[in-house]
Amino acid sequence: MTEHSRAWTRYARQVPLLGQEGQERLSGARVLVAGAGGLGSVVSLYLAAAGVGRLRIVDQDVVEVSNLNRQIIYREEDLGRGKADRTSRRLMELNSEIEVEPLAATIDRDNVMDLAGGCDLIVDAMDSFQCRYLLNDAALRRGMPLVHGAVSGFHGQATTVVPGRTACLRCIFPRAPPKVAPPVLGATCGIIGSIQATEAVKCILGMEGRLENRLLIWDGVEACMDQLGVERNDECPACSQALRRRDNG
Repeated sequence: MTEHSRAWTRYARQVPLLGQEGQERLSGARVLVAGAGGLGSVVSLYLAAAGVGRLRIVDQDVVEVSNLNRQIIYREEDLGRGKADRTSRRLMELNSEIEVEPLAATIDRDNVMDLAGGCDLIVDAMDSFQCRYLLNDAALRRGMPLVHGAVSGFHGQATTVVPGRTACLRCIFPRAPPKVAPPVLGATCGIIGSIQATEAVKCILGMEGRLENRLLIWDGVEACMDQLGVERNDECPACSQALRRRDNG
């Protein structure tokens, strides 16, 4: 079996949806997955399985036993080991045809632009709005989409930010909510992470129907989804300034 035929067989169930050209675009894409926790586990697994060619996984933490109810990429044998490294190993076991770059780093104002460098989009799988705002700013400055997701208990949310076209995270959430460690059901991460992975694929392929100017809300208690329309704030300190900088060259 040739290398081409093996690749066709691996992706045979999705090529009819995406086309061979679409599959090749996935193979040539590079995605920054910010966070390798509950959301990042799901997002990275599905992007790797879909054949996204290069994944940059950023997380400074080590695996703890309390992570195992929702961070499905890890095993008990991974306890005490770095999340970025263990995620990279699991993704390569899943799909040896892709490249995975693990970075054990804390995302901050000084390094966020470098971390996003060379990528086509950012997936926000963080649990801190202060860090999310940094990712938002980097996406705006680099002109790349940002796929946001967040979870708490049985509930979750997701949206896709496209610089210059949609509301950014600061438009939607002008103030960061109090920083807490909310209870989380693992399956909630699975739902929101899967939505984020789908949005990432659609961004890479330039497909319509993305969560642009829409905040999707998942209610696991009632097993229902809703959407809230959102609008870009012309006075937003993040996206308005970023657009002015880009317009001025």
